[in-house]
Amino acid sequence: MSRVHAASRSPLAAAGAAAAAMAVGLSAWAAHGLEGADQVRMQTAALYAFGHGVALAALAPRRRGRAGSAALALLLAGVSLFCGSLAGAVLFRWPTPAAPLGGMLMIAGWLLLAADFLRQRSPG
Repeated sequence: MSRVHAASRSPLAAAGAAAAAMAVGLSAWAAHGLEGADQVRMQTAALYAFGHGVALAALAPRRRGRAGSAALALLLAGVSLFCGSLAGAVLFRWPTPAAPLGGMLMIAGWLLLAADFLRQRSPG
C-alpha cells in the first residue's frame, strides 16, 4: 500500500470530515430552530467546527512527522472542547469552562502547524 493511500485513511481526516458534516447540521438547526444567545452560540460552534473540520480533512492526509501530527491533534482536541462546550451550553445548559481551553488548543495547534511548515520549507 502506498504512503499516500495509507495516509488517506487518517482518523484525523475522518474526524475532520465528520466535524464539517456536523457543522452543517448545527448551523441549519441554529438558523431555523434557535433564537437569541442560543442561536449565536450554536452558529459560533458550527463556524469553528466547519473551518477546522475542513482543515483537518485537507491537511491530515498530507501531514509528515510528529510535529504535524501533534498540531492536527491539538486542532481536533481544541475544536472538540470549544464547540462541544458551546453546544453543551445550548443543549443541556452546561456552563462553558472548556471553551477557553479549546480555543487555546486551537491557537497552539495552528502555531505548531505554522512552525512545522516553516521547518519543512525547502531552501532557496
